[in-house]
Amino acid sequence: MHASPDQDDGRHDFDFSHGRWRVRNERLGARLCGCRDWDRFDAEVSCRPVLGGLGNTDEFCSDWQGGLLGMTLRLFNPQARQWSIYWASNRAGELEAPVTGGFVDGVGTFHGLDRHQGRMVLARFIWSDIAADGAHWQQALSADGGASWETNWHMYFTRMPA
Repeated sequence: MHASPDQDDGRHDFDFSHGRWRVRNERLGARLCGCRDWDRFDAEVSCRPVLGGLGNTDEFCSDWQGGLLGMTLRLFNPQARQWSIYWASNRAGELEAPVTGGFVDGVGTFHGLDRHQGRMVLARFIWSDIAADGAHWQQALSADGGASWETNWHMYFTRMPA
């Protein structure tokens, strides 16, 4: 029996993220300047579906550097069969430009534009190592049009008991 188009078009790719997570963060101290020092801190994330499962939203909470609060909004476009991922935090108070993409063979890759120190750079998110009790997310930036990438943030997710 074949899955209906609405079951296998990608709209369920982020269903794994629903629930509560402990997150170990490793974030580069400074970006795109050759920094090798990583800040390490913990956070909690709570994710739930929205729009009947066509998206989800999560809340990120950490006491890092006086308190970092954030939220992600992920929306699936059924016609394009791709996700758009938006981020906002208590640091800037605005919804950042999205990264877009999807999953192939269990790995999600998403690209977009970001502003770093007043200039536009490319941004890339990768979701990998997805399992029932864990996942890995990483962010990278490129200042040379994608010829090279600097990974600046890793998040290691561990599911919390219900």
